[in-house]
Amino acid sequence: MYHTDSMYVKRDEHDEFDEHLRPGGGGLKARQAFVTRTALLTVARELFAERGYAQVGTEEIVKAAGVTRGALYHHFRDKADLFAAVYEDVEGALMERIATSAVAAAQDPLELLRAGASGFLDACEDPAVQQIALLDAPAVLGWERWREIGMRYGFGLVRGGLQEAMDAGLIARQPLDALAHLLLGAIDEGAMLIARAENPAQVRADVGAVVDRFLDALRERA
Repeated sequence: MYHTDSMYVKRDEHDEFDEHLRPGGGGLKARQAFVTRTALLTVARELFAERGYAQVGTEEIVKAAGVTRGALYHHFRDKADLFAAVYEDVEGALMERIATSAVAAAQDPLELLRAGASGFLDACEDPAVQQIALLDAPAVLGWERWREIGMRYGFGLVRGGLQEAMDAGLIARQPLDALAHLLLGAIDEGAMLIARAENPAQVRADVGAVVDRFLDALRERA
């Protein structure tokens, strides 16, 4: 197993909020707020994944969560703001899971990147990930914000892996940020192809093969 500190997933302000509100982390009101917010996020994620953002109303969400509409609007500005928080949670949890499994499977930094890319592409076959992260998120949040959130979680993983591969002499020294953006962009575009494919399994295999060749081409030859 390859040990690394590069598989770091950057969390956002929601994590600070959650840490403050976890049971034991504040007073009664804070704990109640944490429970309410968690219930809203959990229910909204299930409903958005099952039917898509446009087909789910706030009244259905609050009823399923067992809270009031006032509670919803206390924590979130509107349905789109709730969706953004759901997407952040999906993206953050996905990247953490991928990082953990990739570190366990990899023998060197380049294989770490390969394992991480493979894990992400596998996750793109999950209907919930497809619906929330790849289909609804760009439309609901707009391309710029969707891209910013995705980059926040994925870019550090890709950049860190490439930096360590360069430091280990596995790939040639080259502009790091440019290479990380290009590799991540290729993987993200592959994810969108999988999400919109009539045969996701076949497209997943095709995209995975291309990404593997991309990474093989980066490896320095003895």
